[in-house]
Amino acid sequence: MKKILFILSISLCIISCSSDDNRSNNPNLPSISFNHTVNLDLPQFNDLKFPGNSEVIGIEGVGIKGVIIYNVDNTLYSAFELSDPNITPSDCSALNVTGIRAESNCGNDNAYEIINGQQLEGEGGFPLLRYQIRREQNILVISN
Repeated sequence: MKKILFILSISLCIISCSSDDNRSNNPNLPSISFNHTVNLDLPQFNDLKFPGNSEVIGIEGVGIKGVIIYNVDNTLYSAFELSDPNITPSDCSALNVTGIRAESNCGNDNAYEIINGQQLEGEGGFPLLRYQIRREQNILVISN
């Protein structure tokens, strides 16, 4: 009897667990693949050597509209898509970054924090699309 209860309990736990894949898929942003490196020794990326600074990479093929990189503490960096996640990509969907805020250029009130990607103001509810980033000596590797 104990074996049957144990098996039923385990089965119930497995069945009740659900994937959160549908919650992380943003229908507004297409899925793309890219791999980009940033050399922190280059003068244009000097600000990224210091915590609290950010840089926007606006090169075609790196993200949808570009990538925002933020230096949290010299060992931890965040990288997010530059497109407003709550509208489909368009001429105005690249966000304007000032300090730790990224704001919409499309006439809405959407604003996001570039440290963690959370939406601060506006409609839609999707956070910024996070990209993988790692530091290898003085090179940042960003990918999706």
